[in-house]
Amino acid sequence: MTHGTDTPGRPPARLRTLVAAGLLAAVPSMPAAALTTEERAKRGGEVISRLNNGQPQPTLERMREEFPFLAEATEAYALGDVWSRPGLDTRTRQLAAVAAFAAIGETAFMKIHAGYALNTGVSEDELKEIVYMVTVPAGFPRAITAARTLSELFAERRPSEGDTP
Repeated sequence: MTHGTDTPGRPPARLRTLVAAGLLAAVPSMPAAALTTEERAKRGGEVISRLNNGQPQPTLERMREEFPFLAEATEAYALGDVWSRPGLDTRTRQLAAVAAFAAIGETAFMKIHAGYALNTGVSEDELKEIVYMVTVPAGFPRAITAARTLSELFAERRPSEGDTP
């Protein structure tokens, strides 16, 4: 067993499997319901609206233009089914997402979910603690990359010198 990556730029398969298994185990099973794709997508849209302060999610909207099936699947499954599940509050769900995406090196998704976390009341200091925790399972390079991405997000969200409060 090696402790490196299976593919350059990706965490080891074992780490990816453990992160996925941990996320799945943390959420109780959803009751069987025969929802249509449209109903699931609507529920996913409501999740985005809550997380993104009533605004559409730009990445999802761009995907919808060129990859409509992928956007619909993301909205219906990831958001409508998984993000809508009971068992975790929104704050905890966002912290888990930030940690998971940071650990696997998906900083673009980590940045999106860190923004959602800030929108739901998570502090910058709490997000920094998540990055510190990432050093344990994923190592310093992943944590440093995540830290740079969070620094960009924090700077983007801070008012400019010329802005009035």
